[in-house]
Amino acid sequence: ALKTILENGSRSMDLRYQRHEIRPGGLVPEGLPYVRDQGTDSVQTLTVWLSDPAARLSVKLYYSVFEEKDVIVRAAELVNEGEKEITVEKAASASVDLPYGHWDLLHFHGKHCMERQMERVPLVRGVISAGSARGMSSHHQNPFVILADRETGENAGDCYGFMMVYSGNHNMEAEADQTGSVRIVAGIHEAGFSWRLGPGETFFTPEVILSFSGEGLNGLSWNYHRLIRENVCPARFRDVRRPVLINNWEATYFHFDTRKILRLAEQARDLGIEMLVLDDGWFGRRNDDNAGLGDWYVNEEKLPGGLKYLAEEIKKLGLKFGLWFEPEMVNEDSELYRNHPDWALKDPDRAPVMMRNQLVLDMSRQDVQDYLFDSMHAILESAPIDYVKWDFNRSVANVYSALLPQDRQGETPHRFILGTYALLERITAAHPEVMIEGCAGGGGRFDAGMLFYCPQIWCSDNTDCIARLKIQKGTSYGYPVSTMGSHVSASPNHQTGRRTPLAARGITAMSGTFGYELDLERLTEEEKETVRAQIREFHRYYWLIQKGRYYRLDRPETADYFTAWEFVSEDGLEALVSLVVTDVRANPEFPFIRLQGLREDVLYRAEGTDLLISGAALMYGGYTLPAQTGDYPAVQIHFTADTQDAAARPAQSGQ
Repeated sequence: ALKTILENGSRSMDLRYQRHEIRPGGLVPEGLPYVRDQGTDSVQTLTVWLSDPAARLSVKLYYSVFEEKDVIVRAAELVNEGEKEITVEKAASASVDLPYGHWDLLHFHGKHCMERQMERVPLVRGVISAGSARGMSSHHQNPFVILADRETGENAGDCYGFMMVYSGNHNMEAEADQTGSVRIVAGIHEAGFSWRLGPGETFFTPEVILSFSGEGLNGLSWNYHRLIRENVCPARFRDVRRPVLINNWEATYFHFDTRKILRLAEQARDLGIEMLVLDDGWFGRRNDDNAGLGDWYVNEEKLPGGLKYLAEEIKKLGLKFGLWFEPEMVNEDSELYRNHPDWALKDPDRAPVMMRNQLVLDMSRQDVQDYLFDSMHAILESAPIDYVKWDFNRSVANVYSALLPQDRQGETPHRFILGTYALLERITAAHPEVMIEGCAGGGGRFDAGMLFYCPQIWCSDNTDCIARLKIQKGTSYGYPVSTMGSHVSASPNHQTGRRTPLAARGITAMSGTFGYELDLERLTEEEKETVRAQIREFHRYYWLIQKGRYYRLDRPETADYFTAWEFVSEDGLEALVSLVVTDVRANPEFPFIRLQGLREDVLYRAEGTDLLISGAALMYGGYTLPAQTGDYPAVQIHFTADTQDAAARPAQSGQ
């Protein structure tokens, strides 16, 4: 978990217990996101002091126990107590040993447009690592892994979760050794990392959220869902209803003006949509992705009268207004880069690696942070803006800061993330009423660190609902539905070309914050009526979806046939089941599911039927649907308790 080099070149470290204390409350690490102690949980923090007298280094291990949430939050603080510099080459946040068991590792890999694909692999003698050195938590390996007993399934068995509260380079290592013991080490990725720890200086590692469930993977997910929703995301947005939105990106891309956006807003209002979000292309000379990033002033050739006029006209229609930014990026073809080429991350005397025709700003610099804050603050002050989509569209390469000396370049990746957090802290403090949705080419920074500032994150740039089933399912193992940005998009889909019915797109997108991303003018009158109905249904089930307990219902043997999931109210008296068939078959098996989380002795009615079924029958006997045909058929079934009969009629009365 720790690698150091002393001034004399020694790499040995011998940390021994010194003392410990237990105090009420959680941690508030400076400059880093953290799990909030909201005052409603019984939280205590154990601090264990370790020391190496020869190195004059002490380490404080922090364990914050959120007892009601079944969670322990772990972090470490390094303190140089000597008079000589120490170089830290690895500083993990947690190292956890399990001396028993036969375990599988579940990790969540992917790529742009196909994030968080769950893969389950048995541990082997040796190290398996899942990490990112791309300057962000990444599309490729999420900073969350699960250690599960070989027999563990969705609803039974032992499993441990390890989730970093961090958005940068990370590594999650799992090792089975020669004795059968298993070790998980989670922390900042050591590739390219080094930190000069001067006399009297400290280094605080990001937090890691540890949890255990003896009730299978659904039980572990629920532990994380509650904690993230209630103790990580900003409390001011926790119980605020999110507006159904329309984003103009797939409707217009860069090709819009005020008239076109207002026309889209009028159509959105008529369908019951509540907010319009203006995406990329409103600033500088941004007519494509070759220019303009970094020049955060309004392009009034596109938007005469500026954002103020546009936002106020949209407000007159009764809609909220949101705006896209990509703060950490810059185009070479921009006023910002021409004036400050040293503000971009790039190596001396080397042509930089370009992605999406853009470079990455050096967020470790205070002057860069100040420029971005001043620019964004001025825009947010200039117009009535309710929402910001904060994007980050490329990996970080050429990680060299013109401001840091040669022997401190290894600090750049971590300082970059600290700079992003500092900017987010300033923006959210200055504009607490503005809700921020995180985004990084879709789901490239879907992590608990960003969720500390952004109560929701755009789940993926892939809006194809069939692909989204896998993306959102993988995301659900660690993150609640209330954090997943999910929209209904066009058919054929712009990323895959797949044609899907509006019903499947709507049901899939409802398992998220819900919105639309398509050209409303292309909808038929019948489709418009369907959209109105979808929005009414989403409002009707809003709190059940956003706060209900989430269960994955499909089984491994049916995973290639259909995807099914369920939301259950806190009291267990209401459930919403969704199912999408992904492989329609001739002479098919009937889709069969077992519901979860109901009360055994209560009778439930499936909406639209007169049939009463006990919770025990639905959970143990299961529920069979009619054979589904057509293109990607989807169903949604609302179960409610028959409260009149609930007390009088026992479980065996239901069939």
